[in-house]
Amino acid sequence: MIKRMLILLVLVMLAMVFLKLATNYSEKTSLSPLGHYYAEQGPAELGAANLVTAVVVTYRGLDTLGEVTVLFISAAGVGLLLRRTRRTDDDEDLEKGDRAEETSGARTPASEIVETATQLLLPMVILFGIYVFLNGHLSPGGGFQGGAIIASGTMFLLLALPESHISRLMIAMTESLSGFSYVVIGVLGVLLAGGFLDNRIMGLGTYGSLFSAGAIPLIYVFVGIKVGFELSAVLDRFRKDDTGPL
Repeated sequence: MIKRMLILLVLVMLAMVFLKLATNYSEKTSLSPLGHYYAEQGPAELGAANLVTAVVVTYRGLDTLGEVTVLFISAAGVGLLLRRTRRTDDDEDLEKGDRAEETSGARTPASEIVETATQLLLPMVILFGIYVFLNGHLSPGGGFQGGAIIASGTMFLLLALPESHISRLMIAMTESLSGFSYVVIGVLGVLLAGGFLDNRIMGLGTYGSLFSAGAIPLIYVFVGIKVGFELSAVLDRFRKDDTGPL
């Protein structure tokens, strides 16, 4: 009875809070002063046709760095958790004497449709991911989106060729180098331009062209590579027979 009363009391309190928020809500009909500055000065200052890119990569570059860091921590956590879980399962299987039977079974191969579709789609998926982060300063897209698309290509590969080997050393070195390069560009912005990740360390180029917006395309290249390789590493670690070295 007391538990039900407490639940009812919590629900009533939440209803009062949300009712107050709903009744006092008023839509904004104009941009904030900061939003006006971004909209009016962003294209001229940064040379990016995609204003969202200009805001995310430069004006709020520290937020992007935080997002990349969160992704890295998540990937590392997944790898550590799955590795410990599999070690525990392996120990239990050895104690029961079932490990030999488990490892002797062959992995079920993918169907011919999956293999053929992967052979056709994998190059297109990777090229599309590269296109998305190379054109992030011109059209919707960017490093995170392009990296996620590239990682989906890795998923196709693992589904079609379950026995395929992905070098973890190569993944670790590539994503570490891309992350380090991303931070280096940010520091160069502090030293040579107006702040962290300031894209004006390079020429702005012609507005609307591929080689424009200063260092933004280069930043998105490093972000796309890092995101793509980190997500690929996460997918690779989900394979059941993953008992190899880190």
